[in-house]
Amino acid sequence: MPFRIGFGIDVHRLEKGREFWLGGVLIPSELGAVGHSDADALIHAICDAMLGAAGLRDIGFYFPDSDPALKGIDSKLILKKILTLIKEEGYSIGNIDTTVCLQTPKIAQYIGSMQSALSEILGIPAKKLGIKATTTEKLGFEGRSEGITCYAVVLLEKLSD
Repeated sequence: MPFRIGFGIDVHRLEKGREFWLGGVLIPSELGAVGHSDADALIHAICDAMLGAAGLRDIGFYFPDSDPALKGIDSKLILKKILTLIKEEGYSIGNIDTTVCLQTPKIAQYIGSMQSALSEILGIPAKKLGIKATTTEKLGFEGRSEGITCYAVVLLEKLSD
């Protein structure tokens, strides 16, 4: 089968006084995501989608939050490693589509920067990387600005042998 689809989701709690990394970009905000790494939920969702499409284990298998050496790791490094695993399995990225659910901060002005940062790491044109943002109309934990949820779908293509 030359094509495989993977789905990823990541959720992080938001707290005051933390940096807010999303899509490899530091976004000015009073709230930041909490996690063992830099808590970049968008990159984590993309990683899980890539891994799933390749039939591999989830991000926590390769980067466990129980490993003190990974405390505060830059998620861009995680994405680079996952890309290496995907290539070792003989796949290339067809395209990626993502949705960020977040009430605040508003991220529309940062989407181009996120596409640039991620496309550079992944070695794909920015037009193959969709990033959409939505609020939850003040419903749920995202709507109360307590957390962020990111979804990603990835299409992988098997490279010729």
